Amino acid sequence: MTLQTQLVLRALLEHPTSELYGLQISQAAGLATGTIHPILARFEGLGWLESRWEQIDPIIEGRPRRRYYRLSPDGAAKARHALETARTPLARLLPGLTFDGGPR
Repeated sequence: MTLQTQLVLRALLEHPTSELYGLQISQAAGLATGTIHPILARFEGLGWLESRWEQIDPIIEGRPRRRYYRLSPDGAAKARHALETARTPLARLLPGLTFDGGPR
């Protein structure tokens, strides 16, 4: 599992029941949005993530619609397991982090 994939999972696990849009995930993971979207699409295809488009009028809001992502009911457990069993664990690459995103 790549470092970028692990960073995205960690960002999602910081608030496992919350909906986050791409830019929020990107900032939490410290990655460019172009990097995270293929990762999010892969996890959505696996059933780990659910997504939805927000229901706004972009003209009224003055911005594009956002796509929100949330871990599926068993996606959080699968994400934690994936981080724990990664060949190059994020915790080893970035000492002091736990799988819930906080310091040890």
